[in-house]
Amino acid sequence: MSSIKDFASHFFVTGDPLIYGADVSIVLVSLAIVFVLTYYKKWGWLWREWLTTVDHKKIGIMYMIAALLMLFRGGVDALLMRMQLAWPNVHFLKSEHYNEIFTTHGTIMILFMAMPLIFAMMNIAVPLQIGARDVAYPYLNAISFWLFFFGAMLLNLSFVIGGSPNSGWTAYPPLSGLEFNPGPGENFYLLSLSISGIGSLATGINFLVTILKMRAPGMKLMYMPLFTWSVLATCIIIIIAFPVLTVALALLFIDRLAGAHFFTMAAGGNPMMYINLFWIWGHPEVYIVVLPAFGIFSEVVATFSKKTAFGYKSMVASMMLISVISYFTWLHHFFTMGAGADVNTFFAISTMMIGIPTGVKIFNWMFTMYRGRIRLTLPMLWTISFIPCFAIGGATGVMLAVAPADYQYHNSYFLIAHFHQVLIGGVVFGMIAGMYYWWPKMFGFKLDERLGRWAFWFWQIGFYVCFMPQYALGFMGMTRRIYTYPDGLGWGPLNFVSTVGAFLMGVGFIFQVWQIVYSIKYGERDLTGDPWDGRTLEWSIPSPAPHYNFAVIPHVKGPDAWWTMKQEMKKEAAVKVDPAEIKPIHMPKNSGRPFIMSVFFFIAGFGLTFNWIWMGVFGLAGVAICLLLRSFEYDTDYYIPVDEVKRTEAALGRL
Repeated sequence: MSSIKDFASHFFVTGDPLIYGADVSIVLVSLAIVFVLTYYKKWGWLWREWLTTVDHKKIGIMYMIAALLMLFRGGVDALLMRMQLAWPNVHFLKSEHYNEIFTTHGTIMILFMAMPLIFAMMNIAVPLQIGARDVAYPYLNAISFWLFFFGAMLLNLSFVIGGSPNSGWTAYPPLSGLEFNPGPGENFYLLSLSISGIGSLATGINFLVTILKMRAPGMKLMYMPLFTWSVLATCIIIIIAFPVLTVALALLFIDRLAGAHFFTMAAGGNPMMYINLFWIWGHPEVYIVVLPAFGIFSEVVATFSKKTAFGYKSMVASMMLISVISYFTWLHHFFTMGAGADVNTFFAISTMMIGIPTGVKIFNWMFTMYRGRIRLTLPMLWTISFIPCFAIGGATGVMLAVAPADYQYHNSYFLIAHFHQVLIGGVVFGMIAGMYYWWPKMFGFKLDERLGRWAFWFWQIGFYVCFMPQYALGFMGMTRRIYTYPDGLGWGPLNFVSTVGAFLMGVGFIFQVWQIVYSIKYGERDLTGDPWDGRTLEWSIPSPAPHYNFAVIPHVKGPDAWWTMKQEMKKEAAVKVDPAEIKPIHMPKNSGRPFIMSVFFFIAGFGLTFNWIWMGVFGLAGVAICLLLRSFEYDTDYYIPVDEVKRTEAALGRL
């Protein structure tokens, strides 16, 4: 009995009321989910419709739900940190707990909130925009999602089991090495990122092939919507950057598990090698998450200004240019580490250069709005708010790119303010705009405008109240990663204001949750399929889209394909489908194997986290068996009969 107690006391995180509260919450939420599914007899529905789906639209919705839950988790972490820093000498959190929270906050927001949110928008919109019935590899798409999901679960589990990682979201050695960090926390970090990273790489390959090979007849590359272009540029970065991260994480894990010394100075290794590898992935990662947001803004501005996007070719060129230059900026993250004047100068100039194509896009959006018939809907509000926010973020980024000046800003709160300005103002605002924009296409109804505007203003005011003081705190000498500070430095009032701003953003998030719940019952139903008078092909089909997307694949004659079709004929005629053109539709079958295989990945990751080799081997063997069974599976697709397609289209009023 005593050995069991010893095991439990080490296995579960104990001694902190916040952790106990999380334990109770997890148990209650789990029981509630099980009760609801059992009471309403939805287990079969959950398995057939969602857990085994390979439909890109449903996978996109699951990505979005998971990302919003992670936004909540990462947001709570942020509020806890801001409460800790609101006044001098606060001991609301212990220093160790604060380290864990800022580590998981950064990791979750970048990799388990921003990444899945862009994957959500990619899954929901790209195949529809290019006139495809699915992605190139639907089965792989399902694997990608479930690997992300179980990777995220593995990291979140560390909060209550074993202990969270605590060496920052970058996990620099030697702090993350076994000597200074012997617990399972860093293993959780390394394995959860590795598992989800495999899914991210697969998504990049999948969408690159989808865009290059599955466009509708007539859709040349220069006819593609700008969001699809932004995804293409993103996929190129993903395919090159993510293997570098995987290698860095794998080497660090081998250091920890097998006693290797890739990053251990004492045995001939070099921690700077890890830092270089991490940022060779890490800075392009910024553009992986922000480029799709640029694409969303381009779509939104054109639609709600009723104009073709200004400077289409320059927009495409700037996005592709960013995807290349982003690989020549990583070293600006450690100007102060003694790389030398020549190296610092090269990376300072290349970092500043990336501001040029970014500036091009901002001018293009503004010229698109110029003399346009602007409608200030929710997607447009978020887009307009993004422009000044990102301009400030870009300007402060150029300040940080000046290598001599960076010696002053480095690791200060100025840096914290800058990257939150870029990542929240660029990525979060962009994804929220995209969510509002494509929500009717996903669910068949609009989100309530009134509640959405309340959320918008709380977010906007909260954002500036939170982060503007942090620039000043940086100039005043406040460094990042400190968990408390003495009185008398003059930091207290600005930190308090910053904390108030963070809570205002939290209120904005609550309004958005309320908006979604309210709109499910009272939201305006979209009966047209084209509620915004859109310009691209996703608006040519009903809302929500049928599972086969297009009854008849459209023929594209130029950019803004759907807008052109509407101009050529009356809208009513444009949405009608000619029954004679309907053919049997080839579709992939659902499969439970991606889910099961990802469970085995989770088991392997959990076992290796605690150095339980037997469990790691068992999980990896399960993965191998799933792959083997898949290689012998031939009944993977089917055809939707013409009669079924006609019935569906007739029910939607399109025949």
